[in-house]
Amino acid sequence: MVDIQVLDERVERSEEILTPAALEFVAGLHGRFADRRDELVAARPARRAEASRTGVLDFLAETREVRESDWRVAAAPDDLADRRVEITGPTERKMAINALNSGAKVWLADLEDANTPHWTNVVSGQVNLADAVRGTIAYTSPEGKSYALAEGATPAVIVMRPRGWHLDERHLTFEGRRWIGALVDFGLYFFHNAKALLERGSGPYFYLPKMESHLEARLWNDVFVHAQDALDIPRGTVRATVLIETIPAAFEMEEILYELRDHASGLNAGRWDYLFSLIKYFRDAGPEFVLPDRNDVTMTAPFMRAYTELLVRTCHRRGAFAMGGMAAFIPNRRDPEVTEKALAKVHEDKRREAGDGFDGSWVAHPDLVSICDEEFTAVLGERPNQLDRLREDVSVTASQLLDVKATPGAATEAGLRAAVDVGVRYLASWLSGNGAAAIHNLMEDAATAEISRSQVWQWVRNGVVLDTGAKVTTDLVRDVLGETRTALADVLPEEFLTPAVELFEQVALADEFPDFLTLPAYERI
Repeated sequence: MVDIQVLDERVERSEEILTPAALEFVAGLHGRFADRRDELVAARPARRAEASRTGVLDFLAETREVRESDWRVAAAPDDLADRRVEITGPTERKMAINALNSGAKVWLADLEDANTPHWTNVVSGQVNLADAVRGTIAYTSPEGKSYALAEGATPAVIVMRPRGWHLDERHLTFEGRRWIGALVDFGLYFFHNAKALLERGSGPYFYLPKMESHLEARLWNDVFVHAQDALDIPRGTVRATVLIETIPAAFEMEEILYELRDHASGLNAGRWDYLFSLIKYFRDAGPEFVLPDRNDVTMTAPFMRAYTELLVRTCHRRGAFAMGGMAAFIPNRRDPEVTEKALAKVHEDKRREAGDGFDGSWVAHPDLVSICDEEFTAVLGERPNQLDRLREDVSVTASQLLDVKATPGAATEAGLRAAVDVGVRYLASWLSGNGAAAIHNLMEDAATAEISRSQVWQWVRNGVVLDTGAKVTTDLVRDVLGETRTALADVLPEEFLTPAVELFEQVALADEFPDFLTLPAYERI
């Protein structure tokens, strides 16, 4: 008898998701793969410590044959051949309907960084996805406004993003252990929707976050094979796009695609988490790895150009899609000037990506779909993608991927204050249950707070001197944090402001750097 326990209050329609058969299926994934997940996550710190000690990462000598041999990933299914515009967002019901109706080719249904893993969000997200797959999703607001799928329109293709390997799900236990968030999210979605998707001419498609090695990709591939066999679904039905959003994964792009080659769809340039990962990985490796203010680190910085150009070349060489990064700007319909500037930046960003060879890109708001479509269509025309553009002109070295010191910009008092302000605002939103927060006309997710707190931690440890001449110290950060709390007292509810301030101080100033702020944050919800 499998020992499965559900440890929290009932969520509306949870009986449709947490069925005995579904829980047994997910428990089977844990029984087979949980120990390997634990081993892979436990191996991460030693690799990071060595990279930080030496200031070096390199392409793996033991996988040279993979990089030099001739192979390609599986051909894309018809409904994933054109991905020129993808809209991202959580699985909250109204936002899901708006994303499906947005005109984007793909909706990244996010159970990860744009989603606080409250148990209600975890379960209701699966309910909403099941309804979306079947075309029955609808919503009526408290004010009486109705939302439903647009009649006669083709909704965006659903690509679901589960949690990363490092996160557990405390509301479910298997043989006395917490379940793994990634396997809960994947397993419940796959069990309930894989066959329904196939019946509708689509399939179970996924975005895979936060991986740090090809061995972690191999684990995902084994999960896919097992799940397909268990439900009598043909192998190769799953398609996965991997976010290259950690610095070690940037050195294993080819190997990651190779491990997933029967199920791979592409790679994505997850720019904000990539910055966080770089800071985290080399946080104590010396001043040459210290970045200026976040707003100064653009996609034209040399190390970011190396990363994105290598991604496009790698993908197209292997027949995989190269997906661009997030346009986080939010149009402000009450402020035309702000909107005009935001739209101009989105045009510039998407024009650069399309020109560089990307096959599509992300936006965070329905009003930005047409802009992304315009810039990619200007390059693609009637073609669904530009896989044929091989970028053989690109040659990227390990040192170019790590050339942080060539980044223009400065560390400023305004940048420090912005990092604390945005970090606290986002954490308050996350703790309240909203993982996709509109802050200063940007749609922010967990990567925002990660960059903010990791940069503060790094500046303190390296004694960075700001433009004012002040040295960044623990006392200075605490002073700024106190002033931020006072400024936000009339903006944020006290029940979330106080724990957000405490949490930011914990993850930004602790002697031991927490690998992910969502780990201690999760214990507070």
